[in-house]
Amino acid sequence: MSSKKVSPENQAEMADAKNPPAAEEFGAAAQVELETAVVSEQQALQDELNVWQAKANEYLDGWQRARAEFANYKRRVEREQAQAYHNAAGNVIKRYLEILDDLERALKKRPAEGDGAAWASGIELISRKLYSFLDADGVTPMQAEGQLFDPNLHEAISQEENPAYQSGQIIEVVKQGYTLGERVLRPAQVRLAK
Repeated sequence: MSSKKVSPENQAEMADAKNPPAAEEFGAAAQVELETAVVSEQQALQDELNVWQAKANEYLDGWQRARAEFANYKRRVEREQAQAYHNAAGNVIKRYLEILDDLERALKKRPAEGDGAAWASGIELISRKLYSFLDADGVTPMQAEGQLFDPNLHEAISQEENPAYQSGQIIEVVKQGYTLGERVLRPAQVRLAK
């Protein structure tokens, strides 16, 4: 081992490094200043944290609102699309109802015998087929005869005295009414009792 000679100045520095000065050497004023600096830094960090938490809450609130608005928009678009489909389907089906009315009128005056009877049977088959197509699409005929008049479902074309029926009761359905689900496609044209 080699021995190095340590100068007295180096010895003092080494002693200082081994034994740092105690807190009391800084003095009470330095201690208070240090604590004040730590508290002010903590307060500054707490203030910054509060600012960032407020921004995070603001962004979360905005995101939740946008999500709710999008869900409402999506439901509204789906409802409007369904309504547009029902309107378009209803308009197309209304045109076929006129054909069905013509077939019903033809069947009311069908001949009992001969070539006309065979044709009438064919027309009856076509009529039933058309009814089955309409039924598959959700179109149902209204049951109006004997019911009380409802202006939402029926269209009165005449009123007459009839002791067999009470006032406002439907005597006869002149033109059949139809519904598509809950929607009235065409009101029934009816004769009413006075």
